[in-house]
Amino acid sequence: MSNSSKSNSPDAIASSVNVAVIRGVLATDVRVSELPAGGVVHNFEVKTGAGEHRHVVPVAWHDPVRPARLAPGDEVVVVGAVRRRWFRSGGGSQSRTELLAQTVAKADSSRAQKALAATLVLLA
Repeated sequence: MSNSSKSNSPDAIASSVNVAVIRGVLATDVRVSELPAGGVVHNFEVKTGAGEHRHVVPVAWHDPVRPARLAPGDEVVVVGAVRRRWFRSGGGSQSRTELLAQTVAKADSSRAQKALAATLVLLA
């Protein structure tokens, strides 16, 4: 059996999960945009780590039910999934890897703690 058929087996698909959790500092203002098909998306970036290990993670949060009131400098927790999005720009194709947020909360909030607990249950 080839590796590709193993990775596409029902057992492999059922046991795979795309979960990402980051905790960091909100690096940008939250930009809210209306989508052509309806709905809204909140886009922002979160800084994690320090020094050589510093990363800036782009986040997209679609149609949040209860959007958190966030400002640059706030410490946040984001739970979601990693996705790579393709789009056309300047006559060519480009891509962007981002965290597609399911939950966004200030790091010290009970909402963040609940989201982390639910994620641990999912991964167990």
